[in-house]
Amino acid sequence: MTDCRENLMRGKNLLASGALLLGVLALPSAWAIDPATLANAGTGTIAACASCHGKDGGGQASFPRLAGMNATYLLKQLGDFDSGARSNAVMQPIAKALSPEDRVAITSYYAEMPVPAAQTGPAPAPDPDRPGEKLALLGKWNDGIPACVQCHGPGGIGIGDAFPAIAAQPAGYITAQLRAWQAGTRKNDPIELMRHLSAKLSASDIKAVSEWFSRQPATAAGGSR
Repeated sequence: MTDCRENLMRGKNLLASGALLLGVLALPSAWAIDPATLANAGTGTIAACASCHGKDGGGQASFPRLAGMNATYLLKQLGDFDSGARSNAVMQPIAKALSPEDRVAITSYYAEMPVPAAQTGPAPAPDPDRPGEKLALLGKWNDGIPACVQCHGPGGIGIGDAFPAIAAQPAGYITAQLRAWQAGTRKNDPIELMRHLSAKLSASDIKAVSEWFSRQPATAAGGSR
């Protein structure tokens, strides 16, 4: 009886060791791309994220800030690029080349990256005559436009997974997205909220509110300024 028990225990140990070894061997394929390498150097088929989004993840021109953004929101955008729910000639092939595990790795990497210091400074002094500030903080209720901060949070720092941070995003990026919603080329917003609101914005509204939010200090996802 003792020998049977010992043999049984040896068998269980061998099975456990084998399962552990298989798990270790599976890791390289599950995490095929190191997120830091992808972000800063790219791979043979995927360009470095930093080439468009900046080495500090702060964004530039019409490319958004990724540093400190909500990981779940970023993950959804990659999924939407892959499925075609969100159209972008640069991002669609990149999203398709990433495995689900790689997407989780790179979005977590950027969510944990500190927001660049230049984008976390104090907010500009309030100026009630700024049209962008009025639109962001008060909206245009006569035109059926609520304040942007009602969904995107104080100063545009973002709320939850569905309403991303727009504070410290490049003005060119915010402008491009508002125009895309107006044109119907971006369609992945919750309950078509942005499509309806953007349709009511004039070109001067878009320019003003984009510039205002670009000057607001950012905060890391779930963090403090």
